[in-house]
Amino acid sequence: MTPPAEDENIFRSIGVEPIINCRGTFTIIGGSIERPEVLTAMKAASKHFVQYDELAEGVGKRLAEITGAEWGLIPAGCAAGLKHVTAACVTGGNPEKLIRIPDLTGLDKTQVIIPRSSRNTYDHAVRNIGIEIIMIDTPEELERAINPRTAMIYLNSGGASATGQPLSLEAIAAIAKPHKIPILVDAAAENLTIPPVHLERGADVVAYSGGKALCGPQGAGLVLGDKAILMSAWQASSPHHGPNRDNKISREEIMGMLAAVEAWTTRDHDGEWQTWLAYLGLITQQVSQIEGISTQVVEPTGTSNVAPTLEISWDPLALHITGEEVAENFARNAPRIAIGGRSAEGKTSIHVTPSQMQPGEAEIVAERIHAFLSETRSPKPVEMAAAAADIDGHWELTVEYFTSSSEHRLFLQQEGNWVQGMHQSDFSNQQINGTVEGSQVKLQSVAQHTADGVPFLFSGEINQDEMAGSIHLGEYLTARFTARRAHYNTVHRSVEIPGGPPLAT
Repeated sequence: MTPPAEDENIFRSIGVEPIINCRGTFTIIGGSIERPEVLTAMKAASKHFVQYDELAEGVGKRLAEITGAEWGLIPAGCAAGLKHVTAACVTGGNPEKLIRIPDLTGLDKTQVIIPRSSRNTYDHAVRNIGIEIIMIDTPEELERAINPRTAMIYLNSGGASATGQPLSLEAIAAIAKPHKIPILVDAAAENLTIPPVHLERGADVVAYSGGKALCGPQGAGLVLGDKAILMSAWQASSPHHGPNRDNKISREEIMGMLAAVEAWTTRDHDGEWQTWLAYLGLITQQVSQIEGISTQVVEPTGTSNVAPTLEISWDPLALHITGEEVAENFARNAPRIAIGGRSAEGKTSIHVTPSQMQPGEAEIVAERIHAFLSETRSPKPVEMAAAAADIDGHWELTVEYFTSSSEHRLFLQQEGNWVQGMHQSDFSNQQINGTVEGSQVKLQSVAQHTADGVPFLFSGEINQDEMAGSIHLGEYLTARFTARRAHYNTVHRSVEIPGGPPLAT
């Protein structure tokens, strides 16, 4: 394959259509655009070799100088940083303990306390070390939960840990500090504050993503705080041979991330904000020409995912399309544009976030939205096609994943086109609902596990006592399913209820 020219899109060379990012710093579409300073540093770092422990020492010291934190660490992403810090708090820097992870038998620090409100899909990084999670809901429960086995406390920034809340970082620190329990704050999507606000509020360590607001390498993160903990975390990370060797980061990414932090202190943040508002203003000017459209720019004031957002809303009964349908169309058809879509209370909308848009893209986005929403559409059919099948009852499902299969069960109740019931998957039971139109069935459920969830979106064909089709698993790709209606042997047998306790067993 001939390498593409620098101004060509390299992804098209392998048959992948690129995306205009109007959603923000989502990992699934590549995070953020790396700043020129980052690319320059990475290119310079690629020309030389370096001893990694010496690199970590130099970077840690420089990050402390820039940020005002005691020390700094650059891991292979924010999640890797959470994992390394958890290992550090479990082992205390003892490599004999480190190489036993995730088998914590015989170790004294094996528990991590997490407020229920801080549980999230990213705390897998903490759990990967093999620790036992202790969930708490009140300061009193936190007091009782702390014991000699407590390795650390993990918090998700914002929300219930915000200043003034019962389980704010400040309140938790007041309880944890006398026991010398370290506190780790996950601030992945936040803007970097200098000095780091969470350290000032009582955290021992705070972790950020490199590929979000900092616009550093997507495969890098930033961890700031207590030097002793971060030295133990570095010991637990690649290139050292231990449980976190899989979280390898290149010298190029390390220096690129350092350059991103350096650049953060000199960037024209106000100028960037005005550029983003200008993009949204251009889009607003064009789409406002459409009758029935209203627009609003929302400017957040917090520290997480900070960027203005343009909300374009309308009555779905007037334009005969929803925001979700617009977002789906833009995602699948060139020029591909990632936008958000939402419907609620008789209104529907799309949302444009400009923080990762590039020069010239606002014009493309404005034209695409204007053209698509200006199209004349017929009202959608008020009634569904009649159900040509009855799927009432108990169904036995075989779900075919990439390299395995599972046996599930559905217990369904159908009323006309509408279906509801229970879905019994591998490890949980959950409500399921959906529709039958003609012989087509669509069902949805979510297998929930604490803050994690797996969506099951069934789409299939009914053929008498059989169903078959595909399952959309959200971010976990797809599966196939086949199902057969369960039949029972009918037994008519009366039931005798004793009048009291048995005289013999």
